[in-house]
Amino acid sequence: MREKEAALDRRVSNDESFMQGVKDCLPTVLGYLSIGFAAGVVEKTAGMSLAEIALMSLLLYAGSAQFIAAGMMVASTPATAIIFTVFFVNLRHLLMSAAMAPYFRHLPVWQNVSIGALLTDETFGVAATRLSGKSKGSYQWMSGLNLTGYINWLVANVAGGIFGQWIATPEKFGLDFALPAMFIGLFMLQLMERSKYRVDLLVAISAVVIAVAGTVYVSGSAGVLIAIIIAASIGVWVEKWK
Repeated sequence: MREKEAALDRRVSNDESFMQGVKDCLPTVLGYLSIGFAAGVVEKTAGMSLAEIALMSLLLYAGSAQFIAAGMMVASTPATAIIFTVFFVNLRHLLMSAAMAPYFRHLPVWQNVSIGALLTDETFGVAATRLSGKSKGSYQWMSGLNLTGYINWLVANVAGGIFGQWIATPEKFGLDFALPAMFIGLFMLQLMERSKYRVDLLVAISAVVIAVAGTVYVSGSAGVLIAIIIAASIGVWVEKWK
């Protein structure tokens, strides 16, 4: 009996290890490489140097924000406008961090900060699926997941910057569509793992309707944020009500 319990403890420990986090991130690595490469190409065509591309990928570390920032730089948009736009686009990270926080409240503040600082749409999707039904998350596992994505993103951005000098018009190769394509792929993978299609469909329709209606009264970014909050609340309410 004790041997079985010890074996179970080792299996649980391995499932929450740093290397397991690395392995769980591997399915998203191709997405990171393709999107990061596209971002590097777009940033290079925007006139950024390799050092600037590397710094942006390390410090900003947000695909959508980097695409937007590069496009605004090409249009000679003032720096203050770029900063505020990136800030509002990345406000969704507050929602993702808030959703992850209950699983890591047992950890010290500095570990929570390190987890939140490297949290992305992709790692959030993997973590949300992995931690579903659990009360606590592993810092080692989450670090393996986050750092794998972080390093791959840097490498992909720099590679895109190197080859970007030979790609003057990235939109001809569909590189400007790389980010939406990855999000569609992640969405479909998560949808296939669920069985509550009616709730998912209701949330999706609600989000689209609210986002489109919201653009009439507020900006597009604010409308998307409002749609996410309201649609997610509708989904939670429906699941609890059922």
